[in-house]
Amino acid sequence: MFTGLIQAVGQIGDRRGASLYIQCPNLRPEIQLGDSIAVNGVCLTAATLTPLGFWADVSPETARRTNLGHSRWVNLELALRVGDRLGGHFVSGHIDGTGSLSRLTQTSEFWELTVTVPPSLSRYVVEKGSIAINGMSLTVARCNDTSLTAAIVPHTYQQTHLVHSQPGDRVNLEADLIAKYLEKLSPKSLPDPPLPDTLPNTFWQEHGWV
Repeated sequence: MFTGLIQAVGQIGDRRGASLYIQCPNLRPEIQLGDSIAVNGVCLTAATLTPLGFWADVSPETARRTNLGHSRWVNLELALRVGDRLGGHFVSGHIDGTGSLSRLTQTSEFWELTVTVPPSLSRYVVEKGSIAINGMSLTVARCNDTSLTAAIVPHTYQQTHLVHSQPGDRVNLEADLIAKYLEKLSPKSLPDPPLPDTLPNTFWQEHGWV
């Protein structure tokens, strides 16, 4: 489990089959073998350690559903530990889909990020709600059926991969976990309860009522 607060920016240095090498000298001292690490929001396991980074294996499903095969600079976050502060929101590290960076513009006090949202995810995106974009916990400022816009404070811009981003970049999206559970549990999503079968004549007697 993660919270969407980026701790370092890494660089994908090599790809060998289904394995990625992520160079991250600043974060490397905190990484132990087998640790879970969010790489652009994707939960990966540090399978092999080197002095400057780590190797991680990527399943075909993850490769298909994420931008790891197209990225060079990646956001990194270590998994939460008991007692850590939840500074962002609950992020599982399981990507729901990808969008495209439409615009990244600087205003007088902050940056504005606009990304496209696939139809399968748009129902989870609401104004003032949370979403993870490449692992960053962001608050939706505006949205419609096809895109969302979020404000980026200068600190977040400087400390994440955004300094290397360009319009057209593919981005990983993870919808708010709570929103997905609420949809699953909503009356519209639940099947109608089965109608009871006709009770046998001996039912009440068998259960002590007669």
